[in-house]
Amino acid sequence: MSTPLLSPLAGITVLDLTRVLSGPLATMTLGDLGADVIKIERIDGGDDTRHIPPYADGESHYFLSINRNKRSVAVDLKSARGQELVRNLARRADVVVENFRPGVAAAMGLDYAGLSEENDQLIYCSISGFGQTGPMAQMPAFDIVVQALSGALSVNGHPDSEPVKLGLPIGDAAAGIYATIGVLAALSARDRTHRGTWIDVSMLDSIFGLFGHLAGQYLVAGNSPTAVGSGHQNIAPYGAYRAADGQIVIATLTPTFWPRLCRALGLEEYENDSRFATNDLRVDNRKELTRLIEARLCEAGVDEWSARFTAAGVPHAPIRSVGQALESAYSDGRSVVRTIMHPAVGQVRIPGPVIQFDGHQTPVSCPPLLGEHTAEVLRDLGGLSEASIDELFADRIVAGRRLGRQEDPIPPGTDVSPGRDITLMDMEQA
Repeated sequence: MSTPLLSPLAGITVLDLTRVLSGPLATMTLGDLGADVIKIERIDGGDDTRHIPPYADGESHYFLSINRNKRSVAVDLKSARGQELVRNLARRADVVVENFRPGVAAAMGLDYAGLSEENDQLIYCSISGFGQTGPMAQMPAFDIVVQALSGALSVNGHPDSEPVKLGLPIGDAAAGIYATIGVLAALSARDRTHRGTWIDVSMLDSIFGLFGHLAGQYLVAGNSPTAVGSGHQNIAPYGAYRAADGQIVIATLTPTFWPRLCRALGLEEYENDSRFATNDLRVDNRKELTRLIEARLCEAGVDEWSARFTAAGVPHAPIRSVGQALESAYSDGRSVVRTIMHPAVGQVRIPGPVIQFDGHQTPVSCPPLLGEHTAEVLRDLGGLSEASIDELFADRIVAGRRLGRQEDPIPPGTDVSPGRDITLMDMEQA
C-alpha cells in the first residue's frame, strides 16, 4: 500500500467567516482534507449553533457536529480594530469563506475586492441564499425557503398531500458541498495561474444542481415532476412497501430486477402479465402493482423478506431510524462516528469525515471552544507581539484563551461585547 495521503491540503490556511450550516460544512470539509481552518466568531456568543439544544455539558450538539478540525478566534467584528485584525489574517490566508448576506462583508471591508488588493492569490468563496447578483440577492434565505422556491417541496411527500420539507437540510448541505468543490478547483487553477478568484455559490442554485433528471423531465418533456411518496416518477416498483412488521424499500431500477423480484415474492405469474410486463406498464399501473406486492409482503416480516431478496439479488433495504443507522455494523466498519475527548464535555461522539485516503481514517480534532485559539492565531498567523495581543484582550476587541494561560475560553452564551451601537447592517446569515 502506498504512503497514505492523509492531509492533501496541508499548508493551506482557510479563514472561516461563516456560521450555522452551509459555510461551516464547507470549511469543515476543507479542514478534514488537512487545511488549517481558522474560524472567526463573534465575541458575544460565537456561532449561532453554539446555542441550539440539546447540549452536552453546555456544548451544542449542532456545533459539535459541524465544526471539527478548526481553530476558533473570537473577534469583535463590529469594531474597526476587529475588522483590521481579520484583514491582517486574510493577507496571509489562502482561502476566505463567508456566508453573510451580500453587501455585509463589503461594509466591513472584508469583501473580495478589498482583500484581494493586498493578497492577489486569495481564493474567496461567498455562500448566500440567492447569489451575489440577480433580483433576489438581498432576500434572506433559510433552508426551507430555498426548498420551497426550488420546487424541492413539490416533489417531496405523497400524492394528493401537502408539500413536505425534506428532512435533510438539502439547501444548506448542497451549498456547502458545491462551495468545497469550487475552492478545490480554484486552488488547482491557482497552481497554474498564481492568481486567486471569487467564487459565488447560491443555495438555490445548489438545489437546482442536484435536480438532475427531475429538471430534465420538465425541460425535455414539458411536465413538472410531482410527489410520489418514496417512489420514483418513472420507475416501478420502486419505493417503500409495507411488510408484516414494518416497511422495506425495493428498487427495481433496471429491467433485470423485475423477474428476480417476482420469483423472490412467489409471484412468477405476474412477470409477463399484460399490466406489468414492461416498466412503462408498471408505472401506468402502479397502484394495482403496489397492492399486489404489499399483500404478499404482509405475510412475513422485514427480516425474512430481506433474506429472500438478498438471495435473489433484489436491491432492497429495511427503513432504519437515524439512531439505528449510526449504530449499524456499516457505521462501525466505516468509522462514520468518531469518539473524541472534549475539554468541556469529556468523551463525546461526533460525525466523522466522509473522505478516506488509501484506506486510512482522516484525522479528527475536537470542535473548538469559543476563542480557544485566539492568542495563538494572532501571534503565529497575525504576527502580533504578546503585548499587542494583551492590549486587544484588555480593550475587549478579542476574547478567549491568552498566551501562556490555562483559563478556560469564553463559556457558551457569555456576552463580552463592548456594547457599542451597531452601525453596520445586520450580519444576518445568508
